[in-house]
Amino acid sequence: MSLGFLMIVSVDPRYFYADDTESGAVGNWLQLGHLMREGQFPSLVLDQWMAGNYPVEGQGGLWNPVQIFINYIAPSVDNMALLATLVKLAFAILLGWGVYRVALEYGARPPWAALAGAAVPFAGFTMYFEYPSWVTSLIGMAWVVQAWASGIRYARGRSGPIPVFVFLYLAISVGYVHAALMAGVTVGALMIGEYVYRPQWRTTVKLAAVGVSAAACGAITFLPGLLTSSVTWRTGEEGALNDNFLTAPWSETLTASIPSSVSAIESWTGETTTAPITYIAWFAVPALAFVAWRAAQSSLRELVTPLVLLVFILLFTAGPSDIGQIRWPARLLPFVAVFSMVLLAVLLSRFGTLRPLRARLVAAALIVLVLVIRASSAGPQYFGRHLMWGVAILAVGAVALYLGRRFGAEALVGLLILTIAPIAMYQVMTYPQALNKWYLPTSQADAKANFPDFEGTTLQLGKRALTKIDEETPDRPWTSQVYGNYAKDLDLDYVNAYTPVGHAAFASLLCMGFDGSTCPDAYGNVFRVDQYTGRTHADLMRLDRVVLQRKQYPDADAHPAPAGWHWAPVPEVAKGQIYILERDGGPVSGQAGRVSATVNATAEPEYTSVTSERVRVSSELGGSVVFARLAWPGYTATLNGEPLTTKGLGGTFLYVDLPPGTHDAELVINFRPPGQRLGFAAMGFGLVLLAALTVLYYRDRRREKPGGSGQLR
Repeated sequence: MSLGFLMIVSVDPRYFYADDTESGAVGNWLQLGHLMREGQFPSLVLDQWMAGNYPVEGQGGLWNPVQIFINYIAPSVDNMALLATLVKLAFAILLGWGVYRVALEYGARPPWAALAGAAVPFAGFTMYFEYPSWVTSLIGMAWVVQAWASGIRYARGRSGPIPVFVFLYLAISVGYVHAALMAGVTVGALMIGEYVYRPQWRTTVKLAAVGVSAAACGAITFLPGLLTSSVTWRTGEEGALNDNFLTAPWSETLTASIPSSVSAIESWTGETTTAPITYIAWFAVPALAFVAWRAAQSSLRELVTPLVLLVFILLFTAGPSDIGQIRWPARLLPFVAVFSMVLLAVLLSRFGTLRPLRARLVAAALIVLVLVIRASSAGPQYFGRHLMWGVAILAVGAVALYLGRRFGAEALVGLLILTIAPIAMYQVMTYPQALNKWYLPTSQADAKANFPDFEGTTLQLGKRALTKIDEETPDRPWTSQVYGNYAKDLDLDYVNAYTPVGHAAFASLLCMGFDGSTCPDAYGNVFRVDQYTGRTHADLMRLDRVVLQRKQYPDADAHPAPAGWHWAPVPEVAKGQIYILERDGGPVSGQAGRVSATVNATAEPEYTSVTSERVRVSSELGGSVVFARLAWPGYTATLNGEPLTTKGLGGTFLYVDLPPGTHDAELVINFRPPGQRLGFAAMGFGLVLLAALTVLYYRDRRREKPGGSGQLR
């Protein structure tokens, strides 16, 4: 595994640091790490506004111990590409080990189990989507596969419930909905498979109980997002639809063993993804010719779980493209590789045969011919490559068979394993990544040294798409502008950040996208005066600075600055790319409290934290107090201990109305992520259930020991 990663990095040093990894995940790790080191449990990052609600974002792994560890060490690793690569390597190893464990549990011999474990981490979709970009998907899959292995052992009495619980909980608490889905599906398939194998309701109930225990403990990860969805972009994601985006038709199975095959799966590169994203292993499909299928039929009962999982995943990845908030089913193509390779390892271990040799060689050759034809249909422009690989598969396959007959399965498998990393290297060298690279600086220190040290809270107005960012472009925006989570790499307070959920009202106010980009109207909106408070939106947000992208506002400084603001000098590193507006009189974000406006009221801040606020207020005729806080669900307010209703000014700014006659009263604002109390209660229930299962397990083991009380043998 390490050799494969090293070979890939030798071709492209930042292969594992692209798209969502560089623009999203690593920035989150860094910011959460900084907050943890400051003693804060991350709930809100107020000045990040719509991207600052980590419980709603989910994928920060706030309740995942391993992710917490990654977050904590992240600020200490200057090279962010190295950090991403090492994290992905660790989970690739964990994934491969999990596949190895599962294959052994179903009766695979160690060499064949090792082959499956070595091949799965280099399957095409993992190579082209998860390694460069979707690290959370990789992490979740690794935990799910480990949970599967431990679940088999628990069902068959060879291990207790704690390992199953731990791996399931880690998969769920990653915060990636597809991982949580597959955790549940895996437990369900195990319940079916183990009951068919040994019809004992006790085993089925035990598996169900440990799954419920892990789900209950992991619910706190998803409850805030679910209960906040009414104000986010996710509120309209209901029902099912199919636009064919990232759906994988079953015909793509016939490209799983041609390393040069491209896919008809529609993605961001168009209707065809010109990368081998459905590739699994060059030997996987041809090897089916060497299975004694009649003999294998006798063991189908033992393999019900992987068969059920394979059928499910083939149905799921074929579409529809959206089922509520679960979208883009091809994201689960790596599980096709997992289930297929587990089954292949077991079948070859237990039912592999070369007799009759001639007929099986002919069958294997015909399979390779079909694979070449199918690959040529999907990517006819690469016919020469497909033909070359067809010949190579036949040649190397013949050598592998010779080694197997002469020296045994270990020699055959050894040769197959040796081919995995070079093929991955070939694919990286030959086919471009299916997702975009942002070419962010890889060094934290260099990034900070070449970016203005902006004090206070900054809002950037600009659009990433207006700037060409590729390997050849020297004039990249990273010395003046932030998109995605780049501001977190710089440890600066920017409103702009990456978010997969967003706050609908705030996003509408600034027409802000998932990557922090804005439209031209945002400039007028941010300095527009709110009729109720008489303050601009910039004042209500307590902004210190507004940075304007020159390409979006080419003549901005030719016009007078808004009242109370001035055009500031542009630092040398950023000249020619941005304009800067700063407040007259200096920053305001550092002032006490977060009251940004009052209407017919006075307010004197007494105490402020990320999640609470205490203000001394008065209002003779009744009025309002507005806070520089986004009106997320979860805020509560009391006035002298009596509850007040919290509201959203324009659906955006948190405020409360004060009753007439309010004099020197104590207004307290608190924030608690929606569903957190329920999440804690569910976690308590889950842990109690786990404790009960553990007690039952060890009681049963004592009874099964010879001479023990209540001996069963």
